[in-house]
Amino acid sequence: MSKHFREAIKMKKNYLINQLIKLGIYKKRDTHLYELTLSELEEEYEAITKADFTSVG
Repeated sequence: MSKHFREAIKMKKNYLINQLIKLGIYKKRDTHLYELTLSELEEEYEAITKADFTSVG
């Protein structure tokens, strides 16, 4: 894996972690956000934002 690709993954994970923290999410079950994979963070963020969006209407 190239250095640039690893850095891009790290940046995306940090972005998602920060967004989840802003929404009041600090853990998924007993696992801290920083321990999750990028895919797990994306799934959690999507689930939370979809839930927020559908509850607005």
